[in-house]
Amino acid sequence: MKTLNLPRLPFTVSRLPFTAALIALTAALPACGPSEGGGGSVQVQISGEELATDGFRFPDGSEVALTDGWELTFTHVLVSVDRAWLAEDPNLDPFDQSRTGDLVAEAKGPWLIDLHQEGSAPGAGGEGTAIPIALLDTAADGASLPVGESYAFSYSTTPATAAAEPLNLPDDAETAALRDEMIAGKYTIYYVGTATFKGTACETSDPAYDFTALPQTVDFKLGFTTPVDYLNCQNQENQGDPLSGENYPRGVILREGTPTLAQMTLHLDHPFYSAVTHEPRLYFDQLAAQLKGQPEGTPLTLATMTGVDPSAFTDADDTPLPWRSCDGSPLPAGAQRAFDTATVPLDPSAAPAEALRDYRDYMHYVQSTQGHMNGGEGLCFTRRNYPSPD
Repeated sequence: MKTLNLPRLPFTVSRLPFTAALIALTAALPACGPSEGGGGSVQVQISGEELATDGFRFPDGSEVALTDGWELTFTHVLVSVDRAWLAEDPNLDPFDQSRTGDLVAEAKGPWLIDLHQEGSAPGAGGEGTAIPIALLDTAADGASLPVGESYAFSYSTTPATAAAEPLNLPDDAETAALRDEMIAGKYTIYYVGTATFKGTACETSDPAYDFTALPQTVDFKLGFTTPVDYLNCQNQENQGDPLSGENYPRGVILREGTPTLAQMTLHLDHPFYSAVTHEPRLYFDQLAAQLKGQPEGTPLTLATMTGVDPSAFTDADDTPLPWRSCDGSPLPAGAQRAFDTATVPLDPSAAPAEALRDYRDYMHYVQSTQGHMNGGEGLCFTRRNYPSPD
């Protein structure tokens, strides 16, 4: 379903109304149609699709499910976006997606957005809803953007700051506190919600392991410190053949009479990947296992994953954690749960720019590749702006 773009390798809750800031922003956007002077335009929006608004259901009811029987619901998915921009020559280098021509137009934030809130625009590809951000209809030099021209589309996430404009945040004390936590932690994205074990007919690689000793309900607050540039995204809305090794043609092509869509799409399943390569199974036991023996209600944070070995998971008592399958899928090989880092180095004694040191680093690595364009498999080149192996 979701595909990573690795440089080294090729929630049910009430929906709250938008803030006045977003209402003013969307009201200021022109209706669909050509911009003055007959030029083209690009409508920029953002979405976490139904996973952000409705959560991960089990055993079915959502686009993806966690193999080991957990259901996730969100109360907030806060993301800090720095800017979005168009550049010339998306096909400048067929072998290096990160390279484009010069900047043409940009929308500057930063903005703070809650992807869990329903958006006012349809999501790309009919997947959920989206939050409008800006309309790009004028080049940096003031000229119109010509219809029929092809441009690279890129965007970036950034650590949250007090200067970020809140586009659609609920106006309540809980959200204000989470915003403060996000700023203090320098998070770029903040998952807040509850995981509940729903599995029934489960198989395990070690029947002697007592899974009932793990908490069956986990409140999580997962803050990722992963500023990233998502560069020169591929676009499933484009016609024609993609470049060799890519899924879709790059960039956006400006249309006559209506804005071209450029949706920042964040795939929320990435942090739960069992491999750094594309489309692995998703698991949550290895997270819940770190709270074994903790008082009920202890929140799960990424700090809890510091020092945890993703190639040989143990629980909080240092007991090897086996695999568990609750969706009918076959158990992976081996008795002890182990995630695949492929060619990405794993070394607990290394510098963070040289290798993944633990499961916290691993989760940052796979989460950082969640940025796509226009839903589906519109992959972008991931340029990490934090210490990480390539």
